[in-house]
Amino acid sequence: MKTIEELMAIKNKTLEKMTVREDQSGFTRVVVGMATCGIAAGARPVMNAFVDEIEKRHLQNVTVSQTGCIGMCQFEPIVEVFEPGKEKVTYVLMNEEKARKVVVDHLVNGVPVKEYTVGAATK
Repeated sequence: MKTIEELMAIKNKTLEKMTVREDQSGFTRVVVGMATCGIAAGARPVMNAFVDEIEKRHLQNVTVSQTGCIGMCQFEPIVEVFEPGKEKVTYVLMNEEKARKVVVDHLVNGVPVKEYTVGAATK
């Protein structure tokens, strides 16, 4: 059994990690679906293209991460962009070229690429 002191240390460590996450609330998050269906459809090169282009352009406050299944396998590779104070933008049927365009148009210039979004793909 853990002592109260050990439990308090675990609690404090967890609270510190939560604070670190909160400090990133001003970050734009690019999330790539990397479940089996996403990987099979080419999500890994898409994610690499985002990382490379973001690094090349020295973009600050932008993170790239991966997630599991987003739930729309027929539209993989899928990328979601979360910007503070804005609605999520979901890009579908992505490839490396599209990823680079999203970085330039959306992340650099603030204009989502509507023709790559889920709304355009389902029409």
